[in-house]
Amino acid sequence: MRYDTRYRSVGSSFSSYLPAGVKWLLISNIAMFLLYFFGNMAGIGEYFNLLALVPRAVVEHFAIWQLFTYMFLHSPDGFTHILLNMLSLWMFGTMLERDWGTKKFLRYYFVCGIGAGVCVVLMALLFGSMDVRVIGASGAILGLLLAFGLLYPNMELLFFFLFPIKAKYYVMIVGAMVFLSTMMPSQGVSNVAHLGGMLIGYIYLRMQFRTPSLAFIGEGYKQWKLQRAKKKFQVYMRKHGSGGGPWVQ
Repeated sequence: MRYDTRYRSVGSSFSSYLPAGVKWLLISNIAMFLLYFFGNMAGIGEYFNLLALVPRAVVEHFAIWQLFTYMFLHSPDGFTHILLNMLSLWMFGTMLERDWGTKKFLRYYFVCGIGAGVCVVLMALLFGSMDVRVIGASGAILGLLLAFGLLYPNMELLFFFLFPIKAKYYVMIVGAMVFLSTMMPSQGVSNVAHLGGMLIGYIYLRMQFRTPSLAFIGEGYKQWKLQRAKKKFQVYMRKHGSGGGPWVQ
């Protein structure tokens, strides 16, 4: 994933602790990168190819596990690939997991990642690039970015670490860049996986929130959160009563 981002907020959304899902995804990805890195130096890097996504292996040899395992491999030739992916996972995933809960967050993450892999295989079948190897969590990460932009559209991000921009516009720009990139000659980046992760994420969110268009997903989610908070407050007041002392603000 090659889009630099930074979350801007003066609130407490990103405090010092990590939710469980994001934490273990970070640990798993970094551990696999180190194994791949040192294995490559030791001359045994080819064994990790069994975990990379190769459409021919999936279709002809039923290597279905590759649709899952490819997300945990990042190029051992440099640190930029995993650094940007893990930074984005922390920035966007932390807030999503705290609002959704770990189970729902991980389900969404893997739906986007596996869905992106399926898109790669389908495109390979259509256009004949059956032996290309795909690695990296970028499909799942771009799914997280899409969800962040839809659910928190007015939060600000720093585009390329310089220009403040609302999340909803950032998602539109990144989506357009990814879409246009799929029409250009390949430069070693699987833009099909990137676009597939965003597309699958959009379909999943639309099904979950039952909303007719992108514009209403964020608003519908806000209303759901308000209603949930209201119900919790009412339950609390019934348990503790309203006359037990002064209210402090």
